[in-house]
Amino acid sequence: MASVNEVVDYGDSSLVNGHNKINQWIRLNVGGTYFVTTRTTLCRDPKSFFFRLCQEDHELTSDKDETGAYLIDRDPVYFGPILNYLRHGKVVINKDVAEEGVLEEAEFYNITDLINILKERISDRNLRNSKDFKKHVYRVLQCHEDELTQMVSTMSDGWRFEQLINIGSSYNYGNDDHAEFLCVVSREYGNVPNGNDRESEHTDKAKVLQQKGSRM
Repeated sequence: MASVNEVVDYGDSSLVNGHNKINQWIRLNVGGTYFVTTRTTLCRDPKSFFFRLCQEDHELTSDKDETGAYLIDRDPVYFGPILNYLRHGKVVINKDVAEEGVLEEAEFYNITDLINILKERISDRNLRNSKDFKKHVYRVLQCHEDELTQMVSTMSDGWRFEQLINIGSSYNYGNDDHAEFLCVVSREYGNVPNGNDRESEHTDKAKVLQQKGSRM
């Protein structure tokens, strides 16, 4: 039988008062990983699953393994931040551990304050990411050969020339052929909350381009 990992949490020694009482220590088997912590640490939140566990609530069914550790069928990766929060009241999560996963466990164990903290952290993170998000808008405009110079010279307001495609001659005056082109332009937009930003409206640049050459 494969051995399991063991993580020891010595709890808050100031609360234990230096006495190594046997009943002060509790052993947990979380998804195959052992955690050893104190009763005082687990009882920090009187509304939590762990408080009821320490009180040996008869309505709370919890089996023990052959070592006497309480069996908890949850992911041990997310349990570490939960236990540390109960120890010192701070949220410490490694970069490779998803905050959503820790939140899921906090809700399972019913640790109210931690749930609120994690929801706020996730909300703030998502807001920051949305502000950093940018998208590119492309437009394809059709124009005559004699309109190209003026069209390119009027490019402003964030629009950038990308590509010019000659689609051949479409009409002529007298003996002169006049070629037509497809002009591809682009602009970068930021993701603004509620979408209420003047960048989402037609800009002066776009109006100029449309007036000059749009046939599509």
